[in-house]
Amino acid sequence: MERLEARYKDAKRAIGTLREILHESFSAIVRDASIQRFKYTFEAYWKFIKEYLKIREGIICNSPKSCFREIFTVGIIEENETIKLLEMTDDRNMTSHTYKEEVAQIIYGKLEEYSRLIEDTIGRFRI
Repeated sequence: MERLEARYKDAKRAIGTLREILHESFSAIVRDASIQRFKYTFEAYWKFIKEYLKIREGIICNSPKSCFREIFTVGIIEENETIKLLEMTDDRNMTSHTYKEEVAQIIYGKLEEYSRLIEDTIGRFRI
């Protein structure tokens, strides 16, 4: 149970840092830092979900997409949120290409929506 609580706190802390930087005025540096924070927020979020499913639901999942599908199956998120989380996973995978200005801009443009989704959904878990 301690591990689940630690994962939860990590995810909450990470989303806080992402939300914080998204309030900064735009610059290339802020964009790039925001994308970096998105990457570690995403990792903390899905790893928390993985641990939650294992401990609370007895479900083993080994990838972000499988974990997001499972939290839909157990009724924590809705179908439209599942679709958005799967899209977010694809965008997370694209972050290795942020040296391309166009990719960086596209991902940065979605971070407000993604951060709200993470923040909203993580609040539904009972730890």
